[in-house]
Amino acid sequence: MMWMLQFLLYTLLYNLSSVCSSVCPHKCMCEPAAASVQCFRMQSIPSGLPGDVRKLNLGHNHIKEIKARELSGLAGLEEVILSSCGLVQLDGNPFRSQKHLKSLDLQMNTLRHIPRGLPSSLEILNVGHNQIHTLQESALHSLRRLRVLNLQHNLITTVRANTLSALIKLESLYLDGNKIESLQGVLRLPALNWFSMANNQIASLPSAFFSSLQLLKTLDLSSNLLSKVPHNLPQALIHLKLDRNQIRSLKSRDLAQLHDLTTLSACYNRLVSVDGGLRLLGLTVLELAGNQLRVLPSRLSAKLEKVDCGQNQIQQVTHQQLSGLRQLKHLFLENNTIQQLEPNALRDCVHLTNLALEQNLFSTIPHGLPESLVRLDLKGNLITTIQERALMPLKRLQVLNLRNNRLSSLPAMRLLPRLRILYLDGNRWNCTCDLLKVKRELLARDVDLSTEFCAEPLYSSLDMWQAYIMAEEMCGEQNKEVLPQSHTVKSDSEEYDDYDF
Repeated sequence: MMWMLQFLLYTLLYNLSSVCSSVCPHKCMCEPAAASVQCFRMQSIPSGLPGDVRKLNLGHNHIKEIKARELSGLAGLEEVILSSCGLVQLDGNPFRSQKHLKSLDLQMNTLRHIPRGLPSSLEILNVGHNQIHTLQESALHSLRRLRVLNLQHNLITTVRANTLSALIKLESLYLDGNKIESLQGVLRLPALNWFSMANNQIASLPSAFFSSLQLLKTLDLSSNLLSKVPHNLPQALIHLKLDRNQIRSLKSRDLAQLHDLTTLSACYNRLVSVDGGLRLLGLTVLELAGNQLRVLPSRLSAKLEKVDCGQNQIQQVTHQQLSGLRQLKHLFLENNTIQQLEPNALRDCVHLTNLALEQNLFSTIPHGLPESLVRLDLKGNLITTIQERALMPLKRLQVLNLRNNRLSSLPAMRLLPRLRILYLDGNRWNCTCDLLKVKRELLARDVDLSTEFCAEPLYSSLDMWQAYIMAEEMCGEQNKEVLPQSHTVKSDSEEYDDYDF
């Protein structure tokens, strides 16, 4: 009886597979449950597609042209992918009859225009990475349900606001990587939430260009030619990116209306001044790396969690500049000309975990660092000695980077009970018995020293070599322990890599 049931089941599965294979075109994969078809190595849209298909994936084929009749009979299509096919044109509005089409992906082709006659049901249109020069209102006027329009990396030079006015439900607009020089009119897109125009050639914007964007939360104008912050930015903004422009100052009057702003990034501009506080009380992230600031901005939002002022010309850090920043977790001040921190400059930063001070002019580890620190980077300074009292507060420190300084010795590192990684290469070690003892203690605690130091001397003189052997024997007598020649252990619970803040 069992064998008969197995035979019947096998026969049923065979018949079902035969039916599926007869419906699914050659070189295609069909998933009936998902009403999905994906085809490979095609030069045209295959015939014999299942009539109930909802998702048709023809991406990465060699289809240069689509004709209207090739999609006839597929009235249920909701998603079509034609990316990276070498498409040059769409003949006779092939998608006009697709009344249920919601998503159309035409990116990575050679289209010169947005196709006309697209169905009004469309919600997502991706025509990025094509050769579109101009935006034509006639191609967009029927797309009143469109939520996402991706026009990244085309050849657009001008954006006229009225061209986009029909897109009343548009939420995300991507124009990155074009050649936009001119923006005209007032952008009336009442539902727009995300707007990106990074990597263009925009030198200025009309004063009222953003005035109607009442719901805009994210605006990216990075990598343009702006010399100042645009006027009348939307009041609802939460994230503003102005990186890689030519802005010389951040003024409160240009930003004061942005009461909800949490992230402001203006890295790699020409900033020489920042108005104290900027009147941005909700700001949590401030990124100003790669500018010409000589002074750390002061009177900043008490909600700040990250401040990045690396690669500037800052010479000092005072308590006044950092006062009240009790939520600060990450402070990046690398590649400046700081010689010292004012005593207790970080007194209020009780939650600071990451502090980057590499490539400055410190001659010793600053005093008064907060107990909360987990990572401290002092790579590439002028540190010759480490005072024990500078280490005493750092009970939670796990990663300490002292590479490329002028150290010849180390104090007792037991003052750092949670230390897991210690970067030491590029210093001028004097391998005394005391230093070998410190090394032995670190290895016994499974601290990863990242590289060997004081492993074997680089002496060319036989007499100096003999002197070193004698010193080793003396150290061995004093400590009565055998120094391992190689020992590298990582923590079982966490992994750390050398990091560049």
